[in-house]
Amino acid sequence: MSTLLTVDDALRQILGPITVLPPESVPTPDALGRVLAEDIVSRYDIPPFLNSSMDGYAVRAADVAGATRDRPARLPVMMDIPAGRSPDRPLNVGEAARIMTGAPLPDGADAVIPVEDTDDRWTPDGAAPLPEAVRVYRSAQPGDFTRAPGEDIRAGQTVLRTGAVLRPQDIGVLVSLGQARVPVVRQPRVAILSTGDELVDIDDELGPGQIRNSNSYMLAGLVASYGGIAIRLGVARDTLDDVRQRFREALDHQPDLIVSSAGVSVGARDVVRIVIDELGRVDLWRVNLRPGKPLAYGQVDGVPFFGLPGNPVSVMVTFELFVRPALLRMAGRNPDAVAMTTALTGEAMRSDGRRSYLRVRLVRQGDDWIAYSTGTQSSGALMSMVLADGLLIVPEGTLDVPPGTRLQVWLLRDLA
Repeated sequence: MSTLLTVDDALRQILGPITVLPPESVPTPDALGRVLAEDIVSRYDIPPFLNSSMDGYAVRAADVAGATRDRPARLPVMMDIPAGRSPDRPLNVGEAARIMTGAPLPDGADAVIPVEDTDDRWTPDGAAPLPEAVRVYRSAQPGDFTRAPGEDIRAGQTVLRTGAVLRPQDIGVLVSLGQARVPVVRQPRVAILSTGDELVDIDDELGPGQIRNSNSYMLAGLVASYGGIAIRLGVARDTLDDVRQRFREALDHQPDLIVSSAGVSVGARDVVRIVIDELGRVDLWRVNLRPGKPLAYGQVDGVPFFGLPGNPVSVMVTFELFVRPALLRMAGRNPDAVAMTTALTGEAMRSDGRRSYLRVRLVRQGDDWIAYSTGTQSSGALMSMVLADGLLIVPEGTLDVPPGTRLQVWLLRDLA
């Protein structure tokens, strides 16, 4: 019997040859959640001109020095400057200009007085006539209620760095810079194949001994959640010819990864490994892991291949442990980024000596999380993953876990 690999050794072998995919250029509005492939350097100052941060009156600060409500400064209003228009002349000594938020200050003006600090009362529709003069009830310092050129971003400034996962605010900055397209890491394309004579699709009637092909849809969701593009290929029947044909179909889609479920164990009809030996190679098989020991990894015509077990919980656990890091590395993300915490076991638990990932729900008690089993730990009980807050990690060689044992938990949901 071949020696079982540890989880850590298997992961090192898998990630060793995996590299970041090449960049592609996409429209900036489509780049949300994508990984930036190059630094973004601004060609402009943002804002590009001195502008008002309030609705009010542009003034020279010296002209309103000492102004109060009891002793207002009275200035003739010489211009109306709405947002999107440039002043048509400079502001002379002793003058004011009505100005809207975001509008450029005229040459000569160095401050803005908010409208509420004047005797003017604007109408909600902005249609109030321009007054001949305005009384100002406060003094000002140069720069008051203005935004200087480059206050937010300077020309030549690196605003976003390679590897950033683009958020809505990042998209906003890119648009502000006039960056219509952005270089991002290409999304990994993942071909997904299920095997088994017993499988039918989501809307098919179940016959005797049949189950629905939940693994394919679950894997597609996992791929998408980690930034990949899922290519579902349907079900291969348990024959060499059908499995062989499905893998050739997978290669036609030019995937970056191929992921299959079932067919990699030691059953008489588990034929996936045989086909992989024909079309490529198996680099590792069987990991000291529960659930998910019958895991295969290798190459199919140069494309990395994961042969996951058939039971749905084993599929999810092995995907998270092995496929997820490979997918993240291809996408330019950190493959080690995992949400972890620690918890005290709230009840006695058992393992079989393999590194075990037990489905648990977590209950807050003081400063600690307390872990309780979700019930059956059968690898076919998918509902146990629905109920689980995380996977309690029982180290290799441990058989009995008494209550109150502190262990790591791989979080499956946000506990905030």
